[in-house]
Amino acid sequence: MFAIVRTGGKQYRVAAGDKIAVEKLAGEAGETITLTDILLAGSEGVLADAKGVTVSAEIIAQAKSEKVVVFKKRRRHNYRRKNGHRQQMTLLRILSVA
Repeated sequence: MFAIVRTGGKQYRVAAGDKIAVEKLAGEAGETITLTDILLAGSEGVLADAKGVTVSAEIIAQAKSEKVVVFKKRRRHNYRRKNGHRQQMTLLRILSVA
């Protein structure tokens, strides 16, 4: 069975056993959380009612994603700025979709 869940403003297709990286969620590594915003559910190409579906996940780790380099330049004005950013993320293992 699979489900489409929304967290952190993004949508993810998940099934039991999947590992996903989402925007930072509250919790420590090893805790179990329930994803509540379920948009769609189905199994073997047949769609099911998403109201009765629950998705439980285990937090694997709190980490940072890859670095994004922000480089600003204005031609002929001797203006250059280099900056970087690493977004906080949470690694999840989907335990069950029921």
